[in-house]
Amino acid sequence: MYDFSHRQAPSRLHILNPDGTPAVRRSVSVDQISHAFLFGCGAFDAVELMKTQEEEKKALLRERLQKWLALFNYGTLPFYWGRYEPVEGNTAFEETMKAAAWLQSLGVKVKGHPLCWHTVCAPWLLKYDNREILSRQIKRIRREVTAYRGVIDMWDVINEVVIMPVFDRYDNAVTRICKDIGRIQLVKEVFAAARESNPNAVLLINDFNTSEAYEILLEGLLEANVPISAIGIQSHQHQGYWGAEKLQQVLCRFSPLGLPIHFTENTLISGELMPPEIVDLNDWQVNRWPSTPEGEIRQAKEITEMYSILFAHPLVEAITTWDFNDGCWLGAPSGFVRQDNSEKPSFAALHRLIHDTWETHETLITDDNGNLTFTGYRGGYTLKTDSGTTEFRLDGPLDTVLTVHP
Repeated sequence: MYDFSHRQAPSRLHILNPDGTPAVRRSVSVDQISHAFLFGCGAFDAVELMKTQEEEKKALLRERLQKWLALFNYGTLPFYWGRYEPVEGNTAFEETMKAAAWLQSLGVKVKGHPLCWHTVCAPWLLKYDNREILSRQIKRIRREVTAYRGVIDMWDVINEVVIMPVFDRYDNAVTRICKDIGRIQLVKEVFAAARESNPNAVLLINDFNTSEAYEILLEGLLEANVPISAIGIQSHQHQGYWGAEKLQQVLCRFSPLGLPIHFTENTLISGELMPPEIVDLNDWQVNRWPSTPEGEIRQAKEITEMYSILFAHPLVEAITTWDFNDGCWLGAPSGFVRQDNSEKPSFAALHRLIHDTWETHETLITDDNGNLTFTGYRGGYTLKTDSGTTEFRLDGPLDTVLTVHP
């Protein structure tokens, strides 16, 4: 049903013993230890772990993050300006950098989200005129992208641009400047600042609007030579799973642009669904939103199908679930674990996909010249014989010599 062959690559390995002689007719174990594909999740708890002084909370977060690491190799950290810098000049740099460096040390690729957004915007910006707001927005981007370079090299540069100039729920500085200079000019300026600050960074535009409006905006931005690395698509499905048909429609809409696609914020519910008449998800406010046994079974099935569809698409590079545990955004039962860290069926379902269905583990025998061939999922590997072990990466067709080390 699904074709994952483009996620794999062939390899021809020539294996040498520690003394340099060919490892002839030797049993070899080839085991994948990391994925090239970005299986991601919100990692906000890593920042909280670095900040909190409460031992009980630390223990809960440590346990949760260990389970997080059993699934994910890619984490999103928060850079909402109004929270990151609630008072002008007073930032959350220390705990955020500690969290990012800790994740990176564990092999996790880290993304910052977002650098420019009209929501959760710094309220102190409103005292400035539009020209100064734009200047400070650009300086903010340069400050963050420069400071974290080498630790965070992927950014959601700007968020929800389609609605940005017409957003009217409350006054904010970013909507003001977007109205003033227009969507394309604002995106052009913020991307230019990010690219200048880190020429090697992966820079995303991100939106929940998956209609033609987003497609048209992207076409205009590409015509204006905005250096977009990948298209970010939000998929908060609090009102029910999109389903295979809508997923394919969205993929078909944005694929002709030729850019990599990241599903940046995915949410699937394991409880009662939000009523369909709610237009703005933030308007759904309930005291308690529990997970249910039947909802958890549904969530696991939906996650299995959605990830399979996206993993099968050649332009999709990353899938990020927004909430690892229940009770986060809107209090929804949207996690892979419950609030007490107990695992839901969705945790096991995704674990099977990542570490069973889409992971390569082989025991092979070298030929009379010490050669072996296999096809595996792209990523990092260990190779072991009775003489020793070595590591290699399979990111494309590979023809190389490997020496095992005792």
